[in-house]
Amino acid sequence: MESAELFIHSANVHGAGANDRSRLFFDLDIGDILYFVAQKEHNFKEGLTYDDVLLAPKRSPLHSRKEVDLGIQLSEGLKLNLPIISAPMDTVTESAMAIVLARFGALGVIHRFNSIEKQIEEVKKVKRMESYFLEKPLAINPSFTLKDLLARAEKVGNSSFLVVDESNVLLGLISKRDYIFESNLNKKVSELMTPFGKLVCVSEFISLGEAKEFFRTHKIEKLPVVDKQRKVKGLITAKDVIQNYNVRAIRDKKGRLLVGAALGVKDDFLERASALVGADVDILALDIAHGHLEICLDATRKIKKAFPQVTLMVGNIATKEGAQDLKEAGADIIKVGVGAGAVCTTRIVTGCGMPQLTAVIEAKQGAQDIPVVADGGIRSSGDMAKALAAGASAVMLGSLLAGTDEAPGELTMWNGRKVKLCRGMASLAAYKDKNKEVDGQELEYFTAEGVDQGFVPYKGTAKDLLYSWERGMKSGFSYCGARNTRELWLKSEFIKITSAGMKESGPHDVMTA
Repeated sequence: MESAELFIHSANVHGAGANDRSRLFFDLDIGDILYFVAQKEHNFKEGLTYDDVLLAPKRSPLHSRKEVDLGIQLSEGLKLNLPIISAPMDTVTESAMAIVLARFGALGVIHRFNSIEKQIEEVKKVKRMESYFLEKPLAINPSFTLKDLLARAEKVGNSSFLVVDESNVLLGLISKRDYIFESNLNKKVSELMTPFGKLVCVSEFISLGEAKEFFRTHKIEKLPVVDKQRKVKGLITAKDVIQNYNVRAIRDKKGRLLVGAALGVKDDFLERASALVGADVDILALDIAHGHLEICLDATRKIKKAFPQVTLMVGNIATKEGAQDLKEAGADIIKVGVGAGAVCTTRIVTGCGMPQLTAVIEAKQGAQDIPVVADGGIRSSGDMAKALAAGASAVMLGSLLAGTDEAPGELTMWNGRKVKLCRGMASLAAYKDKNKEVDGQELEYFTAEGVDQGFVPYKGTAKDLLYSWERGMKSGFSYCGARNTRELWLKSEFIKITSAGMKESGPHDVMTA
């Protein structure tokens, strides 16, 4: 019998109704208990992870891996051109990571281990980075001093501002070239800016081609959009026009880069969700180590009821039943993986988990038409291809991205090597940082399930890694005869291998540097 059937069997022995079964474990006699325990031996399931299998090479109609399309539609407003999502970890994803990923066709999810205000600012940095038409451009008052201006520039990550009065009437524009050599920090913005009379402006929204022609003709970099009263309606920048020609980037309807943000299931999650939706976040990620908790299912229902228009990704789970329940609760995307992460110790601390390949396969069976994201256990582009073949629509990466330039944190030296910090979000250090005022009594009930201070090798820019992973995945698809993810699901075949087969899979019998 399955465990659920055993539970019902025990309930029937006592003649109990469904409402009484939750207390039957306390009423069972020793015979029932021994029967229940004995059945466990017959219910062992085999779980496999990525190193346990290979994808069987198939006859392929592809002439080149360039024919492979890795794009995948996760929801109505969310299509990835590269099926990679960054983990919402404070050593992995803030605005810099989300920007480089979105430009490459992947997605960054801003972590929640900060204040609502800080998380919103990180989302806004991504949204402001690329859009040839900014509806709400950065603006400052003409009475600002240069010192005020520099402080604002550092906070928002931008060096140029429109200068407006209290009625939002455009007075001028100030950019870095106006103040880069100015040493008087008390000088007013009104004295440094380029005044309105010298600006080139337009009175309505114009197309990308028209904007490009304006910049070519007038040799300018900023094109304010104002009404007849000179009130600011928006801003078009040459940089954004150029960047919008990047066809691989993922964007919203206004041409801005896509970005996600994480939530917890307690305290301020609805307040945080509301603020993020107000900042035009593209996807909310309900992030919890055990996503099959009642509190997570309840939070999913509440968020989806409050914000039905926003894509909601929920996890993590590792079973068919977990996926089914999250789908029923309203999740649009289901995140899969319990204990597979490089800095996760859940399986060691709790004894619970599921080998990742089996977890993905089971979750997809439960999710059916809902996309699943494979989170954890991935160490190479080959693992990514295997995860997608198992039914995932995308993979989530943490430690693989933590060593890049775009990941938060400074470079340091460890044992003579350049490294960057990578810690688990269920670690004690992360918990203390998130809960600054936590008392000793609360800490007594906290069980760490993550590495406090791990280091990963420095890997340079994330862009180089993304190129490499993209090529590797496309090659994997081509070996399976698949032009896209849907064909990979249909055509791929897993071969279970032994430890000898795994050894054979890597470099062997040669000396490597």
